Amino acid sequence: MKLFKYGQFAGIAVAGTLALSACGSDQAVDPENSEAAAAGDVECVDGGGTLSGAGASSQENAMKTWKAAYEGACEGATVNYDSVGSGAGRSQFIDGAVSFAGSDAALDSEETEQATERCSGSEAINLPAYISPIAVTFNLDGVDSLNLPPEVIGGIFNQKITQWDDESIAEANPDTDLPSEKIIPVNRSDESGTTENFVSYLSEAAGDSWPHDVSGNWPIEPAEAGQGSSGVVSAIEGGNGTIGYVDASHVTEDLGTVNVGVGDDFVEYSPEAAAAIVDASSPREENTENDHAIDLNYTGSDSSVYPIVLVSYHVACMEYEDQNTADLVKSFLNYVVSEDGQQAVAEEAGSAPITEDTRESLQNTIDSISAGA
Repeated sequence: MKLFKYGQFAGIAVAGTLALSACGSDQAVDPENSEAAAAGDVECVDGGGTLSGAGASSQENAMKTWKAAYEGACEGATVNYDSVGSGAGRSQFIDGAVSFAGSDAALDSEETEQATERCSGSEAINLPAYISPIAVTFNLDGVDSLNLPPEVIGGIFNQKITQWDDESIAEANPDTDLPSEKIIPVNRSDESGTTENFVSYLSEAAGDSWPHDVSGNWPIEPAEAGQGSSGVVSAIEGGNGTIGYVDASHVTEDLGTVNVGVGDDFVEYSPEAAAAIVDASSPREENTENDHAIDLNYTGSDSSVYPIVLVSYHVACMEYEDQNTADLVKSFLNYVVSEDGQQAVAEEAGSAPITEDTRESLQNTIDSISAGA
């Protein structure tokens, strides 16, 4: 591979650059108005090639930015990403249909076993390269912001708290004129890592108000549901009294947002507060040296931490059968985790850049990706 110095790469339009399926597309921003930031040093593959990925719709805005900058720096390189959702992306990766997956949940033990076979016996790895708050967002006439304790959030999405002027909501918002409006919770209709992360938070923080097992599928009969993050946002915008959960990059200015109860305070979502919980969490117990999945700590009392966080992974093989594929995966993922790549996405999608320690650890693993003999 060759190292190309890539200077002021601003202002590149990304219209039409992502390969998106009609049912899986999660168009959150107008691509004609999107711009890629400077890419810095990009280690390109001689002759380029096509790299295919699929998965989390939460990463769609980030992928637009990464793709535009990488392709602009590396002549002959094409990156296709189909935002079909985390579950479908992991399935396509396991089936060998794509070379990497984006997923809002790390591979579980069964998927890891299947992926090891797909990776010709080598490790399948989870790289946490996209960190973002999950916003609880709503559409309620006359109300732009609400404070909600975790048990109240659980009760709302469990459909046990059904009116916006419920005593539990009013108690946390004494200065807000709450209408006597029916609450309409909106969840993802498809299997989703965003759902799994949100439900993981509720299971640990909401107590008895959320008695359901953790899953990427919504556990109860929905009041209303949407396909992908954009489908959820559309459903929220389309009604009054609606409330849902989405990756923060999909929140529009027309919607209200929830400040989440942490200890005795209420915390607004932000990239900085999201990054704080990641730094305070531990590696997953079953991790190998090259696997970087983490167990998030949802129940701390530090008011600088926003507790509902999406950590989206890039899932890849440590060994590929084809040398060009291995080189492309290494090249692209190294740009993704680079300081320039992380900063570009932070500016475009409001994500939290990974720390320098995390970057060094991820790059050591990515640099070890190889092709089979």
